[in-house]
Amino acid sequence: MTDPATAPVAAEMRRRLASSLSPTHLDLVDESEKHRGHAGHDPRGESHFALIIESAAFAGLSRVECQRLVYAALGDLLHDRVHALSIKATAPGG
Repeated sequence: MTDPATAPVAAEMRRRLASSLSPTHLDLVDESEKHRGHAGHDPRGESHFALIIESAAFAGLSRVECQRLVYAALGDLLHDRVHALSIKATAPGG
C-alpha cells in the first residue's frame, strides 16, 4: 500500500475535495492493495479508494447528486489515475 504521507494522488484528491466542497469530515482510504491482480489494478498504487465525506454542500441532495458533486470536484483524476471510488457522502447531521 502507498504511504499516505507520500501518496500524490490521495493528496490531490483531498486538496480538490477540500477546495470544492469544504467538508466537515473527510476520510479517504487507499484500498488499492486489496485489488492486486484484479482488473484496474495499477502497480503504482492509488487506483482504488473509499471515501467518506460530510459537507453542507450535500444538504437536500440525493445520493446520486452528492456523487456527482464529488466526481466534479475530482475531475480528471477519475479518468487518469483512479479506477474505482466508493463514496459515502452526507450532510452534517444527516
